[in-house]
Amino acid sequence: MIKSIFVAKKSKMPQIGIEAVKVDAGKGIVGDRSYGKRQEAGQNITFVESEEIEAFNTNFDQQIGQSATRRNIVTEGIRLNNLVGKEFMIGDVRFYGVELCEPCAYLGQLLANDSLSAPQVVKAWLHRGGLRADVLSTGILKTGMPFILREE
Repeated sequence: MIKSIFVAKKSKMPQIGIEAVKVDAGKGIVGDRSYGKRQEAGQNITFVESEEIEAFNTNFDQQIGQSATRRNIVTEGIRLNNLVGKEFMIGDVRFYGVELCEPCAYLGQLLANDSLSAPQVVKAWLHRGGLRADVLSTGILKTGMPFILREE
């Protein structure tokens, strides 16, 4: 399910938590920094598991918040890595999981501190940083909405 939703109006600006957003097919979240910027597949929207944020905090004695990874949607109870190459829905909105949202040097810099270096942060989030997806249909996303997975 969707635990939290975050948008930032411009790159590197603080993210703002909101209860609901409109997503447009092929463009992403209306009002987000990445809206309409599709140079490559998977740039419409990003997801991260709340369980991975909690594990990072526990394993590395940190206290990052849900917006710290700079992903748009924080999930609960869904393994995002399993959605690469698959179509899924949240409410009436269809998505396609393009690739893992691997950590970048910028994320490393953001989360680094006296006890954890930027390279350590990047390594900690490797294969745990979430999912990049394409938005396939237009609709509304709200916190609390469940994921609907297609049967194979």
